[in-house]
Amino acid sequence: MKLKKLPCVLSVCKLTDTEGIDFLDEFVFVGKTDEEISLVCREEKVPENTTARDDGWKGFRIEGVLDFSLIGILSKLAGILADNKIGIFAVSTFNTDYILVKEENFERALHVLAQAGYEIIG
Repeated sequence: MKLKKLPCVLSVCKLTDTEGIDFLDEFVFVGKTDEEISLVCREEKVPENTTARDDGWKGFRIEGVLDFSLIGILSKLAGILADNKIGIFAVSTFNTDYILVKEENFERALHVLAQAGYEIIG
């Protein structure tokens, strides 16, 4: 399985509303529930109405479109990283999964995943 590195440093944020989000940027993920609005975006694109933010995330995505019938892909990756004491922030879209790790753990995360047989691209 191929994992493609994302070329940017990301922030995980909590917002009061969706105003100020640059939906035209290359990486924007918004989650909204009855309790909160969360945003993952490039650090330099964090909107002013952010009430909390955690900077310094780097990530990769599972390449290709994942069929909904596939089971355990994210769990296996998360398990490998957890076994190596690397915390994650996972984001899923219709097509695939993204795994973010803190910037200081990024190269080590890629290394342990490569050792586990994943191909790292990008």
